[in-house]
Amino acid sequence: MESSNASVCVVNDNMVPFATVYILIFLIGMAASLVALWAFITSRSAKKCINVYLINLLTSDFLLMLALPVKIAKDLGNDSLSLTIFLCRVSAPLIYINMYASVIFLAFVSVQRYLQITRSSKLLRLQEVGFAVLMSSVVWFLVLFINVPNMAIPIKENVEYKVGLTCSDLKDDFAKHWHALSVFLGMAIFFNSSVAVLLSNGLVLKRLWGRRESDPEEQASAQHAFINIALVTLAYVVCFVPYHAVRMPYTFTQIEVITECTLRKNLFLAKESTLLLAILHLCFDPVLYFVICRAFRQQITKAFSKRGSVPTADTE
Repeated sequence: MESSNASVCVVNDNMVPFATVYILIFLIGMAASLVALWAFITSRSAKKCINVYLINLLTSDFLLMLALPVKIAKDLGNDSLSLTIFLCRVSAPLIYINMYASVIFLAFVSVQRYLQITRSSKLLRLQEVGFAVLMSSVVWFLVLFINVPNMAIPIKENVEYKVGLTCSDLKDDFAKHWHALSVFLGMAIFFNSSVAVLLSNGLVLKRLWGRRESDPEEQASAQHAFINIALVTLAYVVCFVPYHAVRMPYTFTQIEVITECTLRKNLFLAKESTLLLAILHLCFDPVLYFVICRAFRQQITKAFSKRGSVPTADTE
């Protein structure tokens, strides 16, 4: 492992701790997402623009969870060639498809919430359900266009099993360069979505902060909403910013720009650690549904509480 030769450098030899955390994320995320699905299905008022984005976000969460069992099995030590090939050609691209779909839908939710607060008549078309359905279709087409080639491009012929086999070991030069391009495009998606999330939520927080000197009842509601939106924004930053800070440097190891073994191993561990944070959003998204969606909140409140409605952060 001290060798600088990339062909004998094993970077993925300590993955069991990651698998353990992924199992917890999978169980918690699946339970919370099933509750969210039930709430959306039984709600009578879910057909609103912001709810279209939330339902698409929930869909991407379920698809992402479908990919986790294979990664968990691989990280637990199942090092078979067939499982590695399936992970690299199906599960891993599925993770990235749905992670970036989630990032974009979170951006749409943030922008839509800001439009609801400002109630701008000039932008009413952006708040129509039909527009939300159209934009959701565009999002799915975009993330599929970027990542499906990573599934479709054939792997190298005559791949031999070796300890610590990684996805980059299965790719020829063309596949590696397309993968690098898809990473770059994903970074562009994340950057633009983050601008939308942080700017929209920042403007909402500024408006809510301005209500702190209003009457006591409105002040309490604004304070509750301020805390909720601040926590949602913080969760977005914690989940996605660290991963994208290390994603591009790690990609340089995959296309063999970086070959020094210790650095490759450190970048791989950094990528895996921050990817875990990114997938942790599966546990945070149901909280977002509760904060943002009145219909969702009413269903959950009705089912799990006898107190009636709770203080809300409504912008609807």
